[in-house]
Amino acid sequence: MAYPIEKPLSIIVAIANNNAIGKDNQLLWHIPEDLKRFKALTLGHKMIMGKKTWFSLPRRPLPGRESIVLTDAAEDHFEGAKMAGSIAEVLKLCDAESENFIIGGGSVYAQFLPLANKLYLTRVHADFDADTFFPEIPAEEWLLTSQVHIPAQEDQPLSYTYQVFIRRRSKAVNP
Repeated sequence: MAYPIEKPLSIIVAIANNNAIGKDNQLLWHIPEDLKRFKALTLGHKMIMGKKTWFSLPRRPLPGRESIVLTDAAEDHFEGAKMAGSIAEVLKLCDAESENFIIGGGSVYAQFLPLANKLYLTRVHADFDADTFFPEIPAEEWLLTSQVHIPAQEDQPLSYTYQVFIRRRSKAVNP
């Protein structure tokens, strides 16, 4: 389905080498610096998530951000969040000028990846047993604009890399 109004949609996610992002509705690792980055990037913005992600948050809603929960259950109402029953409803609630962050989970990422303009990835350099995965990222559709590698440390045994991608634009001119 085509969506006529383009909004600035950014995906923010931490993924393992095997594209794992979670298990039993929990994160697979604890990287304090990545959580600080998530907060710094999303503060003051709208965040779009599924209801499992909403319930996985340590505090609902996260302070300083507006939550939009995509749900297929019309009776769902979560205090502190706006509800949307479809991608079209989510897009109506998104800001036109400011980034809107897609924060999970797996099926929400899969639905919004074709619509996103930007990806903020934290690539955790390990494989994990998981039940939730990030979809494959079509390399030909994305341009890497920045990358910072963080080596493993004594207090953080996982190495990881922050990457930012922007969507490559088609050379075709749209009327």
